[in-house]
Amino acid sequence: MQIDDMIIISVDDHVVEPPDLFERHVPAKYRDIAPHVVRKEDGTDVWQFHNMEVPNIGLNAVAGRPPEEYGIDPTSFDEIRPGCFDLEKRILDMNANGVLGSLCFPSLPGFAGRLFAAVDDKDEARVLAQAYNDWHIDEWCGTFPGRFIPLSIPLIWDPDAMAAEIHRVAKKGCHAVTFAENPEPLGLPSLHSDHWDPFWKACSDEGTTVCMHIGSSSKLVVTAQDAPIDVMIVLQPMNIVQCAADLIHSPVFTKFPDLTVALSEGGIGWIPYFLERLDHTYKVHRAWTGADFGDKLPSEVFMEHVVLCFISDPVGVQLARRIGTDRITVEIDYPHSDTIWPNAPERLMAEFGATDLTDDEIDQMTYKNAMGFFRYDPFAHRPKDRCTVGALRAEAIGVDVEPKSAASRPKSAPVGRLKITDLTPTA
Repeated sequence: MQIDDMIIISVDDHVVEPPDLFERHVPAKYRDIAPHVVRKEDGTDVWQFHNMEVPNIGLNAVAGRPPEEYGIDPTSFDEIRPGCFDLEKRILDMNANGVLGSLCFPSLPGFAGRLFAAVDDKDEARVLAQAYNDWHIDEWCGTFPGRFIPLSIPLIWDPDAMAAEIHRVAKKGCHAVTFAENPEPLGLPSLHSDHWDPFWKACSDEGTTVCMHIGSSSKLVVTAQDAPIDVMIVLQPMNIVQCAADLIHSPVFTKFPDLTVALSEGGIGWIPYFLERLDHTYKVHRAWTGADFGDKLPSEVFMEHVVLCFISDPVGVQLARRIGTDRITVEIDYPHSDTIWPNAPERLMAEFGATDLTDDEIDQMTYKNAMGFFRYDPFAHRPKDRCTVGALRAEAIGVDVEPKSAASRPKSAPVGRLKITDLTPTA
C-alpha cells in the first residue's frame, strides 16, 4: 500500500471548546449561569462556572508547538493552534494530516462529564450537559457532514437520565458516549455494581459504543509524591489496563452481550500478555474465586466486546494479527502531546511496513473497523476516492504545519525537575 492511498479515521482526538459554545444551545433561563470564558490578569483564558475556574492546560493543546514549550501551565486561546477550537481550521489540519474522520473527546466538562455532575441543581446540570451534546453533534460534527464521529457526554449523576440521553442523541445520529474508566474515584458506584444497568442497556439497545479514555477516572498512577512527572506520564496507560481487568470480571458483558466498549488511548502492545494472564488466572483460580465465563475463556469474551485503540505502537502493530486486526483502530490524539499530527500517515506506514500485514488488514485498522464500531459512513457524504491521504492533503495546500513558538507570557516552570506535586489533575 502507498501512503497516498491510505484512508485514516481517528477514534481519539480532542476539542478545546470555543468560547461561544453555549450561546446557541442554552435556554434563556440558564444563559447567565452557563460556563463562559474570561481572561485573567496574567493573560490566561479560563472557563468560569459558578465558583469554579477551568483552565486550558498546556499539554492538552500543544499541536504545532515546539516540545520545549510543552508544559502544565494554563494557556490562552491566543497561544494555541486555531485548529484546536476553530472548526474550519480543524478541518484544514485534518486534511494536512491526511485524516478523513475524527472522534473528539471533550475538554471543558471532563471526559466523563463530571463538571456538570458537580452542580447541585440537577435540572441545570441536565440542561447544560444536553446543550453541550447538541453543540457537539449539531455544530462541531454537523457543519462538515462525514468528517466527524459524534461523541456525547453522559449525565453521569443519574443512570436513568444517562439512558434517556443515549436514546435522545441516538436519534440525532450519535452512537458513541464517553464514560469513566473507573467511576469509583469519582465517588460513584464501581463497574461491578448494577447501578449502571439502565445506561448499559440503553447503549446496548442503540448500538452505542462506550469510550473509556485514560484519565477519565481523574485518578493518576502516582508512585510517590516526590516522583518526577515523567513517572506519571509513562504509567498513565496503566489506568486502562486496570479498567480492562475490571470490565472483564464485572457482570457487564454477561448482562449485556451486545455491548461494545472502546479502551481509548490505551495502546495495544500489552494485549497479548493481558489475554494470556486472564486465561491463566481463570484456569488456576476459578474453582475457588467463582469466576464463570461459561463455555468460553475470558480472553474470548474480552475480544468479543472491546475495541482496541492505538496512536503509535510498533510492538502492538507487530502483534496485530495475533491480537486480531478486526478489533484494532487508530488514533491521532490531536492536539494533545502524544499526537502524531501532522505526520500520521508516515508514522503509521513505517510501523505497518515493518510487518507482513496485508492491505486489507491495514484498511481494517485505519478505517474499516472505526466505521463499523461507530456506525459511521463518511462515504455517504464524500466519494471514497476523495477520502485518501493524497486527496485530502491536496485540499490542504498552503496549510503551515511547521512548529511555531506561541509563548507570549513567561512560564511559571518550577526550578529543577517537575514533580508529581506540581501537577493538578484536570482530565
